Amino acid sequence: MSQNKPCIAVDAMGGDFGPSVVIRGALDALRTQDIRVILVGREPDIRAELATAKATDADVEVVHAEQVIEMQDKPSDALRRKKNSSVQVAFRLVKEGRADGVVSAGNSGATLACGMFILGRIDGIDRPALAGILPTEKKPMVLIDVGANVDCKPHNLLQFALMADVLARSVLGVPKPRVGLMSIGEEEGKGNSQVKLAFDLLRKSSLNFKGNVEGRDVFTGDVDVVVCDGFVGNVVLKLSEGLAVSLGRLLKRELLAGFWSKCGCLFAKGALRRFSRRIDYAEYGGAPLLGLKGIGIVCHGASNAKALSSAIHMAATFVRNRSNDHLAQELAKNRDIVQLSRTGTTPSSNNGQGLLSRVADQASEQSPAQGLTVHQGSEREFGQEAPGVVS
Repeated sequence: MSQNKPCIAVDAMGGDFGPSVVIRGALDALRTQDIRVILVGREPDIRAELATAKATDADVEVVHAEQVIEMQDKPSDALRRKKNSSVQVAFRLVKEGRADGVVSAGNSGATLACGMFILGRIDGIDRPALAGILPTEKKPMVLIDVGANVDCKPHNLLQFALMADVLARSVLGVPKPRVGLMSIGEEEGKGNSQVKLAFDLLRKSSLNFKGNVEGRDVFTGDVDVVVCDGFVGNVVLKLSEGLAVSLGRLLKRELLAGFWSKCGCLFAKGALRRFSRRIDYAEYGGAPLLGLKGIGIVCHGASNAKALSSAIHMAATFVRNRSNDHLAQELAKNRDIVQLSRTGTTPSSNNGQGLLSRVADQASEQSPAQGLTVHQGSEREFGQEAPGVVS
């Protein structure tokens, strides 16, 4: 980029509420952060919304994109037939170096497919993954994958863990993230064959691996990263969302059931407001799509302006902290484990440190950028249905 400020391309046509909410979120982000924003979509609609918001003089660039990917569009169809859609144009701006990242509240599957096809994957990453940031009793944690890959191999889980480790350090500010592997028991040896093999890989990696965690451990805050395949992750995410909504309704019903409980609400108003803020998904806004050259943030279709502003902030932080460079360094440290695990072989040493040290030494002689090789996706790759993704 020619300027130091992170530049985020925002899909203005995405989301259930269209440009009106997306543009308000982008304007909020501009007011509170030192960034640049490019609004991508139908220019007449965007200009009209800017006029409605009395922000015609706002320091935003507008890039016209005639087509819109609808929520019901299949990702493969969107790739082939809607090349001038707002999502595709936004990712092409990143590829051309005019933007650093993309934020979209539109069709999740199409956003994932466009990101993979247009930007390509970082060398060492077989599958990009969606990371969810969830509140816990102590501080937010990263759950990966939350729906991009429903069927995974053990080395995919290792790659997910490496990506989430970088995200936790770069965006959440955790110096040495504690990584846990989702299973049905804490003891080593618990779980299916995928989890058992992944456990062995994670133990031999350079990560701060703490072993298996169970579903009940997700919200305790004892680990900073929880790794699982996209099927399990999406179930955990949706279960958590549903549980939070139901508990909120039950709590409200009980608090308003009698005179004295209503009086108690008045005294607890501040605490209830703080609690609501801690569990509000809009504080983080969206799920980062990790493993691409560039960053994509996939927001919920029903995102409000605050969620979109937070997602833009997250994308800018990811760019500002050069998170992809750090990911390349972590992949270099663990390259042998990743490559050997793809063939079904694991390093013969007990902890792999000797092998890893040699790789790390070689990596240290190279600049981070040298480790970034992009593999372009292909339309054939998306000829079938794109991986199931979070909605």
